[in-house]
Amino acid sequence: MRILIIEDDPALCEALMAQLAQAGYDVDLCGSGADAPFYVMQKNVDLILLDRMLPGLDGLTILKMIRRSGIQTPVILATAMDQIDDRIEGLDCGADDYLVKPYDIKELLARIRALTRRPPGLQETDVLSFLDLTLKTREHLIRCRDVELTLSRKETALFEYFLKNPRKTLSRELLLAHVWGADCMVEDGNLDNYIHFLRKRLKTLKSSAELKTVHGLGYRME
Repeated sequence: MRILIIEDDPALCEALMAQLAQAGYDVDLCGSGADAPFYVMQKNVDLILLDRMLPGLDGLTILKMIRRSGIQTPVILATAMDQIDDRIEGLDCGADDYLVKPYDIKELLARIRALTRRPPGLQETDVLSFLDLTLKTREHLIRCRDVELTLSRKETALFEYFLKNPRKTLSRELLLAHVWGADCMVEDGNLDNYIHFLRKRLKTLKSSAELKTVHGLGYRME
């Protein structure tokens, strides 16, 4: 499960990322309100932890933009503003829950579990399919007919992004941000290496799916 934290306090972000990772969650970080819409639109996340007071765009403005775009991802609005009217305003703008700072990590984890809990018939699957490929994201396995391969974490993340966006051209910037994080310093060559790994996987599987280079734009699974 992937959580997007939109928060401008570096120390708090670092602590939250460590504690959420320890609890088994994948975490993406965004430290600016101005960058938040890009993160929300481009990343496949299961929950958003959104600070109300942010540089660039404030949390309520971001929240309204998210809901106007039709995105129904659960949002926990976190803020030091603890008046009842502040809470009502946040909930009325589209927040699913409201957390007053400072909060205990145990309370945050409980609220995350409550918001992401689904009836058995409505739980999101961790299995993705495209053409003759089947990806089990939680188990890091990819299958084509009777052949199954174990993937690394980053290979899984890349395959997942391509399989969720089949036949779409995905830019290098999007792929780097999705797998390594937008704020992570990583050389372009790392992406080239992993694209090469994915192509070798497809060849080994003898899949009909192809990972094509769209020159000057990025890559496309088709």
